Amino acid sequence: MTEENPWKTTESKVTYDNPWIQVTEHQVLHPDGSPGIYGVVHMKNIATGVVPVDDEGFTWLVGQWRYCLNAYSWEIPEGGALAEDPLSGAKRELLEETGLTAERWELLQTIHTSNSVTDEIAHIYLARGIKKVAAPTPESSEQLKLRRVMLGDAVEMVDRGEITDAVSVAGLLKAERVLA
Repeated sequence: MTEENPWKTTESKVTYDNPWIQVTEHQVLHPDGSPGIYGVVHMKNIATGVVPVDDEGFTWLVGQWRYCLNAYSWEIPEGGALAEDPLSGAKRELLEETGLTAERWELLQTIHTSNSVTDEIAHIYLARGIKKVAAPTPESSEQLKLRRVMLGDAVEMVDRGEITDAVSVAGLLKAERVLA
């Protein structure tokens, strides 16, 4: 069943644009008919995340300082699929951030990361048949630490609030269910 959109847009203008995001301010009529504004952050890349799990049940977490949060964050390897399909982007990010490759890939979940303010979509993959092939080669904006932990321990980190990144939370919880 398709629902009818109760929002009406009366005017839109781009207020900010860079190579990664575009912010548009919309003049709207709310579902109750009252006037208002709505800002939408359009992400120009598709987000990807990878839960790499080896034959012993270990996964890898990537730690880094997140500028927007002004805090350190433990996450699954993730990033943006640039001018490529999401799976290719996920494979590239896993190699760049961890030096790992995988023989088998499975789409775990597709999520909207924060659908009240952004149109960002994230594709999260389970990667198995893990091999270490190179040293990590992070981007200049990344200062990464790697941590190899049991998948169950990573899920406990989610439960304790130590992992809060939406893509990581969704990926780790789904991977645990799929592999149970």
